[in-house]
Amino acid sequence: MPSITCFIRYQLDPFQLDAFRTYAENWGRIIPRCGGNLLGYFVPHEGTNDIAWGLISFDSLSAYENYRARLKSDDEGRQNFAMAQQMKFILREERTFLRGVEGTLHQPALSTPRAD
Repeated sequence: MPSITCFIRYQLDPFQLDAFRTYAENWGRIIPRCGGNLLGYFVPHEGTNDIAWGLISFDSLSAYENYRARLKSDDEGRQNFAMAQQMKFILREERTFLRGVEGTLHQPALSTPRAD
């Protein structure tokens, strides 16, 4: 299991959520090709309408650095970044690197007794 997860928090122009969805869907092809384990992108559904997240895991910080180097040389990746800059739907982006807590990841749901 990858040991480092890059948690990306985006502040978006809420009137351009469809553009961000396209951007995120593009990463669905690009990130795995460049060496990242894409856990997913998440867009607003209820509540706050201008915050989205992306989660990408790596075996180590050095694997992340190798991924970033491959990403910079990927034509489709460069086009996706350029589209975001041109359309200006991302207002702010923050990255945090996290480690999962052993014993809390991928835990199956347990059936609960029915209340009578």
